Order: sequence, then structure tokens, then C-alpha cells
Amino acid sequence: MGGSIKFLGIDIGTGGTRALIIDEHGRVVASGTEEHAPFASPQRGWAEQDPHDWWRACGLAVRRALDALGDRGDEIACIGFSGQMHGAVLLDAHDEVVRPAIIWCDQRTEPQVEELSDLFGADRLIHLTCNVPLTNFTLTKLLWVRENEPRNWQRVSHVMLPKDYVRFQLTGERAIDVADASGTLLLDVAKRQWSSEVLSRTGIDQQLLPSLWESPEVCGRVSARGAEATGLRAGTPVVAGAGDQAAGAVGMGIVRPGTVSATIGTSGVVFAATDGPALDPKGRIHTFCHAIPGRWHVMGVTQAAGLSLRWFRDRFGAGPNDGRNDGRDPYERLSAEAAAAPPGSDGVLWAPYLMGERTPHCDPNARAALVGLSATHTRAHVIRAILEGVAFSLRDSFTIFREMNVPVDRIRLGGGGARSPLWRQIQADVYGHAVEVVQAEEGAAYGAAILAGTGAGNWHSVDEACDAVVQTAHKIQPDPKSSAILDEAYRTYRRIYPALRQISDRDSTGAAQPAAVSVS
Repeated sequence: MGGSIKFLGIDIGTGGTRALIIDEHGRVVASGTEEHAPFASPQRGWAEQDPHDWWRACGLAVRRALDALGDRGDEIACIGFSGQMHGAVLLDAHDEVVRPAIIWCDQRTEPQVEELSDLFGADRLIHLTCNVPLTNFTLTKLLWVRENEPRNWQRVSHVMLPKDYVRFQLTGERAIDVADASGTLLLDVAKRQWSSEVLSRTGIDQQLLPSLWESPEVCGRVSARGAEATGLRAGTPVVAGAGDQAAGAVGMGIVRPGTVSATIGTSGVVFAATDGPALDPKGRIHTFCHAIPGRWHVMGVTQAAGLSLRWFRDRFGAGPNDGRNDGRDPYERLSAEAAAAPPGSDGVLWAPYLMGERTPHCDPNARAALVGLSATHTRAHVIRAILEGVAFSLRDSFTIFREMNVPVDRIRLGGGGARSPLWRQIQADVYGHAVEVVQAEEGAAYGAAILAGTGAGNWHSVDEACDAVVQTAHKIQPDPKSSAILDEAYRTYRRIYPALRQISDRDSTGAAQPAAVSVS
């Protein structure tokens, strides 16, 4: 492979950093990973990580990828980043970390969400940023630090998102792409610039924020210090990259309207590209800038998608062979067990609200439920109901897309849900639509590498790159009989959340209250 140009994608995840190298044809030629220290939770609902640990992991992951390639970084023509979204990295005037980063899954900022709702009103904030305030967004974290840690806030000179801090360590440049910036609640998403009104009314100085770039644009070069830490060549160009969802979508070819992805990882995401900033007036989905200049995307999120199956595995075991190694992955055993139950799970339904829910309910206090059990049901029914319930939850996003006239011509599956033949078929049947699996589902690091190749001029555009390198491996058609059964089950599933809200309202007030969120 010596002598040919290559592109490096680096993904700063929650659990670890991955470095992926592709050639000029988009083929993966080397990779390396390094785990992060587990995130800290000093209080219930808190989630914090040390940014220094991300930089440490980046250096090791990149060196492992370069070692696997067999060179010292001379062949890397350009570098792209992706990473966990919504985090708050705070630096002082000397570029020292002020406090541990508050990351995406932290839930401490409900009071700040209420403050923003009172200050702007939901309609005005949607108009300004295309989104409603949520505990996940970066702005709520900044307000929390300002209100609860004033001494720390007085030291803050720069604010960054996780991947942008790591790129700053590599290049010395303070930059952010518009896709990742969309998740801060500080960006005018429609205009792809910082919102002067949000900054002014919340008292956040724009001087704290990095410069804005489009995802394939070169925004810096590897510094001498960065080269020493990673083994990369000093002067190698670095593009802005994208948050993990937009970068992952690029890696699956979700770049034009009509092609939609449904990805089941720990969380679940339904992602569609749009030519303009499509808005849901109820704020049930996110509207962000895409990693492609001049495009946007809409995104629905299920908080506990793959987590639902992992929760069952951890609490109730992976099947009859649990406790001894039969050579199969635990999830393969669970899937095989679920296949013994019929479509519709004989009336058993799973509402996957283990971590609250974003789409369509925007309710951090929602709780999961297993409904419809009888003495005749088995473990197989429960496991299949979990697989179906996650698909129902993702279908909620497709339902909203239809309301918004977002076209859905092709559906591509990603994450762990794409690796299970049963879960693939369940998704096709629940969505009532053929689904596809791409040949190389390499995640956000692959998309970051494609953005790097585009920035280096190997491809003229992200569209051209994806047309060249993203190929379909399998296509699964829905089964008409199963689809009809699951369509009826979905109608029943939609009635669960309002009932759960009535239960929680009765518990908190002593009397039943009407559900505050409509799912009609």
C-alpha cells in the first residue's frame, strides 16, 4: 500500500477513541482504538469526563492505526474528526481545563431548561435555533456552571465541544463545524451562524466560542506538538469534521433527501437529509445543519434502543447457555430465542423508556413498561417484544417525518440492530418498507475520513464521495402478513405512553391528571 494517499478519520466517542484510515477508493486499510476511563457521576444524573483522557486516547489510537499501516504518517493526506455531541469543555486563558467536561448524557440541567423556556418561550427558541431546550444541549451546561460554580465560570476564556478540544490539541486552532454546533442551542441553524439573540439574551460572550466552519473545510494543520503526540506529519491538513450523528450518516451515504438511516446503538437514531431547515413546530425532533454545505438534517432519538436489549441481557441472562461459552455472541443467542415467538409477540409490548425519552415525548421522566403479559408467555415473547418495541419507538420518528413531508424513499440500517437478521426483518416489517444494509458500516470515523478526503480534493463533494464508496450489501423486504400484525400492534403501542403519564401524574399529585404530551 506504500505510496498511495490515505485519509484518517478520528472519532472521539464516550467509551473510547477510534482512528480509521481509508485509501483514495474509500477502502479501510488500518484502524486503532483506545478506551477512555469510565465517565464519572459525582451525583445522580451527572456525567463528566476528563478532556485530557480524550487527547491521551487519541494519540494511542492514531499510533496503533499508523503501526497497522506500517508507516509513520507520511501517507496521510488529510484528517477529519467526529465525536460525541453536546459536551461542554471549558478552558481558561492559559488553555488549561477549568473543570471536567459535562458530557451529552448529563441530566443535571433541568432548571436551566426551564429558565430558557421562560426567557424565550418554546416557539421563539425554535424560530432562533430550530430546537427546543433540552438537558442534553451545551448551552444548558454553560448556564449551570455559571449559576452553580461562579468561580470556575470566572476563569472560562474558551468553550469547546469534545472533538474540537482534541483537534485544538492536535493543531492549536479553535474551530467547530456547523453540524456539531447545531447541538449547542447557540447556533442559528437556518443561517448556519451563531445566534446573536440567543447569545445576547443569555449573556454568553461570542468571544468564548470557536470559529465556525463547514464540515469538509480545512480549518487547521497538525502542529509540531501534535505530530510528536500522534506520529502524524506536521503540517498535515485537518478538516472541521462533524458530530458523530452527521459523520455516521455520511459514512452510510445519508447525504441527499429521500435516503434515511435508522441506527440502533445504545440509543437509536432516525436521520434524514433535507435541502432546507425542516421544522417540527412541536419540537419533537432535532433540526441540525448537515455535514454537507447547504444541507440540513432532521433527527429523531430513542434514548434506550440497544440499551433495552443490553438491560435484559444484564438482568436476566443471555439464554439457556448463559454461564458457559457456546461460541456464540450473547446477542445472537437472545435473537435466536426471540425468533421462537411470532410477530406481534402474542400481544406483549415493550415501551423502551429506560432513560426517559426524547422523540416524540421530550420527557426525561418517562419510564419503561412491559405490557400485556399472561401466564402463557415465555422469555422468547419478552425478548421479541423488546426488539419490536424499539422498532416501534423509531417508527415514531418516521411518523413525524411524514407529517413534515420529509421524503423516505430508502431506509438504511446501522449499528447493532443492523447486524441481527431478526432485528433487520422486524424493522422492515414495522416500518412497512424495504431496508438496506451497507457493505462497510464503519461508523462515524469512516464518515470523518470521507470528509477528510473531500477536503483534500480526492472527491469534489461529499455527494461524489458517498456515490463512489458507499454500496448496499443486503436489501430486506417487509413480509406483508407480519407487517399487518405489527401495524396493529403499533397502534396499541401508541396508547402506552399517555397511560404511563397518567400513572406518574397520579403518583406525584395523588389524583390522575391528563397527559401533557400528545402522541396523536
